[in-house]
Amino acid sequence: MNYSLPWLDRLERRFGRYAIPNLTLALVAGQVLVFFAAQFGGRPDIIDLLRLFPARVYAGQIWRLVTFVFVPPRLNYLLAFFVWYLFYVMGTALERQWGLFRYNVFLLIGAMATAAVAFLTPVFPASNVFLQVSVFLAFAFLYPDFVLYLFFVLPIKIKWLALLTWLGYLYAAVVGDWPVRLQVVASVANFFVFFGGEIFDRARHKQRHAVWEARQNRAKKRPLHQCRVCGITNLTHPKMQFRYCTKCAGTCCYCSEHLRDHTHVHEAKAAASEP
Repeated sequence: MNYSLPWLDRLERRFGRYAIPNLTLALVAGQVLVFFAAQFGGRPDIIDLLRLFPARVYAGQIWRLVTFVFVPPRLNYLLAFFVWYLFYVMGTALERQWGLFRYNVFLLIGAMATAAVAFLTPVFPASNVFLQVSVFLAFAFLYPDFVLYLFFVLPIKIKWLALLTWLGYLYAAVVGDWPVRLQVVASVANFFVFFGGEIFDRARHKQRHAVWEARQNRAKKRPLHQCRVCGITNLTHPKMQFRYCTKCAGTCCYCSEHLRDHTHVHEAKAAASEP
């Protein structure tokens, strides 16, 4: 992450030693164990025991505040493996890019935002899908030209998949009800905490560059030379040669046809003609 976050730097100096290494691997391994325990271990109820239901937390099942991140995706074996593989690749890449502590904080903010929304909308259990999608969006922001082979066959740059994800979030925020909107906010909270300042600076830089280009374009449209007699310019007659008369007061420009055939401008007349 190139953009500086002073508050995160201070936290890292104070609490960096408590960062959990290989956190992505731990999350994937936990989900895989739960998946196989539910499918083949004779514990189909284990997933329900791990989900974050606010009412059950109020009843004393505090572990759900943590264990919901180990709930596996509700997919078949092949798709689940594909999701875990992508999450591992992208998560470990972020961990190497940011360092252990910052990656831990990124996931912690996402998990806390997801849990908070679950308590605001207690009808819906918290889902860790949004947490994994936030890792995907962060990876796509840092490595937009990374080529992903969908189902190991179709090559596509990850920035286009991220764009589709953002459009999906935007659509859900516009047409969805308030619980859905809150879930969207929670799913991108950690992304904007980490990248919001950089995105704002990029937008401001692009705006300044656009203003500079507009000024340059306006300057190009203004003539550099204009004949004082006939009014033609280097823009209307690009092949015409223009000269400045040394005998005229001020800076009087003439085309080659009127350079020797004009009335010289004196001081008083030049001053009167100034805008």
